[in-house]
Amino acid sequence: MSSRHQSRIADFQDVLREPKIALGKLRELSFSGIPCEGGLRCLCWKILLNYLPLERASWTSILAKQRELYSQFLREMIIQPGIAKANLGVSREDVTFEDHPLNPNPDSRWNTYFKDNEVLLQIDKDVRRLCPDISFFQRPTDYPCLLILDPQNEFETLRKRVEQTTLKSQTVAKNRSGVTNMSSPHKSPTPNSLSEYQVLPNGCEAHWEVVERILFIYAKLNPGIAYVQGMNEIVGPLYYTFATDPNSEWKEHAEADTFFCFTNLMSEIRDNFIKSLDDSQCGITYKMEKVYSTLKEKDVELYLKLQEQNIKPQFFAFRWLTLLLSQEFLLPDVIRIWDTLFADDNRFDFLLLVCCAMLVLIREQLLGGDFTLNMRLLQDYPITDVHRILQKAKELQDSK
Repeated sequence: MSSRHQSRIADFQDVLREPKIALGKLRELSFSGIPCEGGLRCLCWKILLNYLPLERASWTSILAKQRELYSQFLREMIIQPGIAKANLGVSREDVTFEDHPLNPNPDSRWNTYFKDNEVLLQIDKDVRRLCPDISFFQRPTDYPCLLILDPQNEFETLRKRVEQTTLKSQTVAKNRSGVTNMSSPHKSPTPNSLSEYQVLPNGCEAHWEVVERILFIYAKLNPGIAYVQGMNEIVGPLYYTFATDPNSEWKEHAEADTFFCFTNLMSEIRDNFIKSLDDSQCGITYKMEKVYSTLKEKDVELYLKLQEQNIKPQFFAFRWLTLLLSQEFLLPDVIRIWDTLFADDNRFDFLLLVCCAMLVLIREQLLGGDFTLNMRLLQDYPITDVHRILQKAKELQDSK
């Protein structure tokens, strides 16, 4: 480890040990990348995403409260309607004629259960293929959810619920703006059949199953948006970062901590996933056009070339912006980009500059290419050096 890196670690530790965190200083340090040693990144992300307050003294009580709240969500939303477990403090009425599974009443709990299955099937389909270039999400977690997997209770796991449902996959496909493929062409293919995945022994669960629970609970608590394809790509890097925390005490609660950080992050970007807001000033169309207006300001020649070839930002920037570049780079590089995005005061304004920088860095290829070649470049971005991209985005920001 270089002396410079050791010095950066010490700088972070100095800021984080203060009774009240100096947010400005933490942002300044994090913008250039957060060291992964000692769980620094996990802790910084929780502060930058407003999960942990700036006052250190309140961390223990707030974490305990939030983690218990998440346990309540598990009790209320992962169990099958009609099942009661008195020892967990869950009490439900017996199923009545009015709440029979065949009751067509839209307010029926069973009707809700079946509707939830439609959302669950889409989530399940997406999380099983999460980050196919690494095996992490297929591996068993060291901290399976004992609340659900305890053999003495009767909770039904989401995996079992998916296996038992007879809904057809074509009834649940839902994504943004009719886009049928949110995956980058360079991502590895993944198995299609449930049987192609490793079956873990009873009492174990894979990391993707934890992510599935997080997304399902989020969908239940946010019925206005529920689940839209691509949210799995947002929660994945968050969960990976927290579930690999070297601090085992914090790693044990990666699921709950990820849920609340994901919820906070989604509160800032959820408009990207709501089609009815596309053409508003907070919608994704406005942001895509902003990438081009910024490019016109910084490199008018390149802007005119893309306009001449009728290459619209919707063809590539939709995925870049909606998924926070999580499909354009390998996971470690995505995490590094997110260090900077989370640290910036106007974090998603800076994302627009990153997208603009990505265009400027391949300007010579774009200027010399035809429509087909340029579309291939933009949909399978060729530069892998994210430090170079972030540096160029900062230059664009400073040149204003």
